[in-house]
Amino acid sequence: MKNKLIYTAVLATSLLWSCSSDDDTTAEPQPEPTPEAEIVPLELSNYDNGSRVMMQTFYWDVEPKGEWWNILSEKVTDWADAGVDRLWLPVATKGQSGPYSMGYDPSDYFDFGEYQQHGTVETRFGSRAELENFISKAHAEDLEVIADIVINHNSGGGEEYNPYRDKNTYTLFNEENGNASGMFNRNYENFYPNSTSDYDEGSLFYPEQNLDHNQEYVQNWLWKQDNSVAKYYMNTMGFDGWRFDYVLGFEPWVVKAWLEEVGGFSVSELWDGRSEVLEAYAQETGSGVFDFSTFYKLDEAMDRLDDLSHLENKMLWQTMPEKAVTFTANHDTEKDSNEDNFISSENKLKAYAFILTHPGYPTIFYSDYENEAFKEQIQLLIKIHNSLATGEVEILYSDNDEYIMKRNGTGENPGLILYLNTSQNTKRRSIKSNWTQTYLKDYTESTNFTPLSNENGEVSIEAPGDGCAIWSIMTTAK
Repeated sequence: MKNKLIYTAVLATSLLWSCSSDDDTTAEPQPEPTPEAEIVPLELSNYDNGSRVMMQTFYWDVEPKGEWWNILSEKVTDWADAGVDRLWLPVATKGQSGPYSMGYDPSDYFDFGEYQQHGTVETRFGSRAELENFISKAHAEDLEVIADIVINHNSGGGEEYNPYRDKNTYTLFNEENGNASGMFNRNYENFYPNSTSDYDEGSLFYPEQNLDHNQEYVQNWLWKQDNSVAKYYMNTMGFDGWRFDYVLGFEPWVVKAWLEEVGGFSVSELWDGRSEVLEAYAQETGSGVFDFSTFYKLDEAMDRLDDLSHLENKMLWQTMPEKAVTFTANHDTEKDSNEDNFISSENKLKAYAFILTHPGYPTIFYSDYENEAFKEQIQLLIKIHNSLATGEVEILYSDNDEYIMKRNGTGENPGLILYLNTSQNTKRRSIKSNWTQTYLKDYTESTNFTPLSNENGEVSIEAPGDGCAIWSIMTTAK
């Protein structure tokens, strides 16, 4: 009978995500009980906890040039079916590097691939018409589209004498110099220092073209007036929210003012591993933030220090889950030159299992999802996240190579138990569950072990070597 399993003997352990099948001596192996009745796994589609995930739709230096919007258009249905609800796009407008630009060298905020400048009409990602077609397809699948906004620095302007620096600077942006749209023209008066302000955040990027957000003119063009960047992106182009790049380069009140003016989903890139810093920024701005505290704890636990007990340390999802946008990789961490901020390929699925079972709003990285070695497992983890990952968190056990966490569920939703194992051997451990006299299943299908909890909820669960398992209840067939 389809989707129904009759357990009449001890089942062999399947190790789809593991590196070893040897039993470990952590806990005494117990014989698998044999149920008298037919039991079946939960149908996860019957459980919807209201949670979804965001997809980062690009990696650094995407190829082929000029085709990216068309490529993404073919993927939106698959992403929607997988349980994604937002798409984070690369910077969509013209940068100084023209056809090679990933957008982080912004020149013309209103050139989405329709003006001849910087050696190209199209952006690296395609034409404006192709972008608009992609946004329409995303909206047809009920997916929000998130704009990557770079407002700290500009690049690609014309050269002019700058009296405040007593030298020539590339700060002239007009129709002939890097701003063919003619909207939001700029000159040296709009960058630090100027006649109204000598304040300079000390930007690491293009310090001579660091926008002065204190100026009314800059504020009007960025978010206040009807044809501002924010309102044009939302009302004309159809963007639904914002990813603010490099917010260390400008004051938090800028993001707060932007959101108060136009609203929309928001996540800020505050590259800081201290959860208290991230929490303070989220409170001050009202914006979500990428949870670098969790990213670094995963990196430490699985790679740098190889000790899962670090997963008990402080992370943003513990104190502000509604503002914590969790992730395991992005376009910056996955650059070929990056050696310090990186979760290794062999630990990726375990890291995804962590963020997709814990509170927070998980982000899936394009290159991981589209990797055939990972795709099926990530789809399954998203399905588990959107169904069973709910309720209060309780860490049941952790040491250098084991981490066991319980989500207590809500109402009729039973929740789950995550078991991470970084040793090379299968681990089995007795824990206290919320389920009494109930058969359990590993919904990642990493093991076919089917333990039975006792009248006190105690049950022995296992995880394969160098892998994970996510446990929840089974039910009796009707």
